[in-house]
Amino acid sequence: MATLPPSLAIQSCYLKCGISDVSKSSPACHYMYRNSIRYGFEKMDLERRLICDEVSQNVVKSSCRHLNSRVFATSRALVEEIEQKVSTITEADNREKALTYLFWTEVGGQVKVFVRKTSVKYAVNIEVSSLQLQSSNDRLTSSWGRYRADSSSFIPLDVQSSVPDSRTSTSETPFIQTSAGRFALELEFEAKQIPFYLSFILKLPSDSSSGGSEIRSHRKTNFCVPVGFRTGYPAPLGLSFSPDGSMNFAIFSRNVEGVILCFYDDAKANEPALELDLDPYINRSGDIWHASLESSRTFVSYGYRCKGSLLQRNNNKFDAGKIILDPYAKIIVNSIPSSDGSLKYLGRPCKEPGFDWGDDTHPYLPMEKLVVYRLNVRHFTEHKSSQLATDVAGTFIGLTEKLQHFKDLGMNAVLLEPIFSFDEKNGPYFPCHFFSPMNLYGPSGDSVSAINSMKEMVKKLHANGIEVLLEVVFTHTAMAGSLQGIDDLSYYHVNEGEDLEATNDLNCNYPIVSQLILDSLQHWVTEFHIDGFCFVNASSLLRGFHGEYLSRPPLVEAIAFDPLLSKTKIIADCWDPHDMLPKETRFPHWKRWAEIDTKFCNDVRNFWRGEGLLSDLATRLCGSGDIFSDGRGPAFSFNFIARNFGLTLVDLVSFSNDALASQLSWNCGEEGPTDSTTVLERRLKQIRNFLFVLYVSLGVPILNMGDECGQSCGGSPAYSDRKPLDWNTLKTGFSIQTSQFISFLSSLRMRRSDLLQKRNFLKEENIEWHGSDQSPPKWEDPSCRFLAMTLRADEVESPLNSESSSHVRRGDLFIAFNAADHSESVILPQPPEGMSWCCLVDTALPFPGFFSTSGEPLPEQMAESVAYEMKSHSCALFEASSSLKSN
Repeated sequence: MATLPPSLAIQSCYLKCGISDVSKSSPACHYMYRNSIRYGFEKMDLERRLICDEVSQNVVKSSCRHLNSRVFATSRALVEEIEQKVSTITEADNREKALTYLFWTEVGGQVKVFVRKTSVKYAVNIEVSSLQLQSSNDRLTSSWGRYRADSSSFIPLDVQSSVPDSRTSTSETPFIQTSAGRFALELEFEAKQIPFYLSFILKLPSDSSSGGSEIRSHRKTNFCVPVGFRTGYPAPLGLSFSPDGSMNFAIFSRNVEGVILCFYDDAKANEPALELDLDPYINRSGDIWHASLESSRTFVSYGYRCKGSLLQRNNNKFDAGKIILDPYAKIIVNSIPSSDGSLKYLGRPCKEPGFDWGDDTHPYLPMEKLVVYRLNVRHFTEHKSSQLATDVAGTFIGLTEKLQHFKDLGMNAVLLEPIFSFDEKNGPYFPCHFFSPMNLYGPSGDSVSAINSMKEMVKKLHANGIEVLLEVVFTHTAMAGSLQGIDDLSYYHVNEGEDLEATNDLNCNYPIVSQLILDSLQHWVTEFHIDGFCFVNASSLLRGFHGEYLSRPPLVEAIAFDPLLSKTKIIADCWDPHDMLPKETRFPHWKRWAEIDTKFCNDVRNFWRGEGLLSDLATRLCGSGDIFSDGRGPAFSFNFIARNFGLTLVDLVSFSNDALASQLSWNCGEEGPTDSTTVLERRLKQIRNFLFVLYVSLGVPILNMGDECGQSCGGSPAYSDRKPLDWNTLKTGFSIQTSQFISFLSSLRMRRSDLLQKRNFLKEENIEWHGSDQSPPKWEDPSCRFLAMTLRADEVESPLNSESSSHVRRGDLFIAFNAADHSESVILPQPPEGMSWCCLVDTALPFPGFFSTSGEPLPEQMAESVAYEMKSHSCALFEASSSLKSN
């Protein structure tokens, strides 16, 4: 506690009555705590004038007592920034600037207080004017005391008072009446005693003509001013630095009775070294609590303690003495266990480390060009098979070391699972904070190394043309260690009843929470150069204050039109981490929001396990027009087959039981591991089929970490059962052929971007659907398992002969899918004039022949058509070419 033991807290206090010269030193804040003293000198240009305002008693008993008596509640005042010199105190030519506070008394007079820094001390001048006394001979005294952590208790002082050598919590000092009829006095305090609040009242002796009385402010409260620190500013929220080096602390809390700013001088300490009980009127503007200190470089961390909130009074389980992390802290001290065993997170009172971005620029890839790899930063290189140093494995630097893996697969974007600070017991989808990466992702395990290494990672990925997208969770937090206790009624959805009970679901569309989310997104874009965000549990972003559905949620709209986010990708993912299931939601988009397409996953899985209609598959192949034809386009569909929850790709074709019914999987004939060659071959074809459909469909393909090497979780869909990537598996035959196939498909998408990477939907003349014998598909026949389509390329102007306006036509594509248990003899359509069909992919063929960049030409079977036999559970791709070498 900052309430000091008497041996350290009690210092000499010198009193000066009357007029005195003012020192030329600029005001500065000194801090005394425990056994050491720190100080710093900073020039101060601004002052505060305080106009008395609404008052409420705020007496909360402190948990720590080193005090002799309990005294007055604090005064209440509203701050107005002005600039004024102490001309009422001194007539000297060199008038010093001071922090100025003005109060009205309850009997009509005025009280002005000037706080200034002298050469080695702090001087507080009090001037009383226009006080209506019955006699000019009446004597006026001030009864005053100091407090820090508890506004209801004063720090005991040894003072030169009317009673020599007395040891009290308060002192009485007489005023001197000036010739102008004003009363004045000056108090001086050693610099090592600050910071603190000075609280006082005016007193008339009992033998005066007024009969003895105590005079307070017009709100019946004590007069109160800060000494050694300033009132601060309400904006920006969080910790900010002024040009003069002073630090401003600001936090929102509407429904609390008091806020205590806490500082630690030891990272392992359980209790703060200094606590400042912020005055509700001096240090509060609206619902923002704020204070400014000129220096706190001796402190290693800070946090807040909130007392007397409505929810706390109705929740006996909440620890009102718990230290809370600043929601806007940029640097987080490693969490330490609290006295109750829970983790305590604190901010570090310093600026963010500088970083040289050099000539880094965002790749700004068009959305339709993206090929995305989703990964968990820790699991990606944590395994010893990554052959990285211990301090690098599982970090941002470790990810950078494996950059070549992304390039080998043809990826141009990485989607990182949530990297915000989180409680490791709950996992990354339950964040504790929104402005800093998880400390353990840095090589040193601290916040600064995590910040710098993440920026270095982004810079290197950008230099290689790879965008960085973040999964973010703004709809809920961890159950403890996050925003709980600041203002639960504002930040969280509350279960209404006799006893209010807060959930961990954030009230996202509440204005202050929306501001927090927008500020966080802007921070990641400006400070970390992030290229886009995928919003997990996005359906909850549509909830109103009381849980109702909003057709036009303010936050979703604000993100869509925020100017700083105008060039970032914003993606809605309606997967709910609470129940591990996706939710189907009609998401408002303003032509800006893309979506993770869960229907794509479900319909493709159903087709390859022999269920669903052909029309469902056709809709997904063409970019999910049922979802994105409302002013967006297929590029807004982010497609996946397997993801970081549910079954992995290899488990999707290996496990299917009643417990996995929601996974829409098929084990290909046997459950789990098997030695059956027939089953293994079928599973291999199915994996190829899934990847093939993923890459030839319009939209953005997302490959999940580990699926390229057949990583299995033993049939468990639980996120907690996901394992670190074993880099040794990349050397297996399965991994080699699968990785090469993925690389081929990525190159194919880029080479035939005219048909496979379109921002707009295909025109009717560019696509034709077929059955196996060139008849129309059996759209409504649930037993039909074959579908084929021809994608016709448009003519383009020849770049080599532009003067003659010559046009060339790239080859058409013929793509066929056979999910039946039997082979199909497929009749290919007539290729364009002067061209012939070449087979680029047949997933039923053995490696390495099942895909080819040049293609195998097909022999003509008939004058006008070509027949090709497709094996069961296979896909085939043909490209029209004018030569044996594909265009």
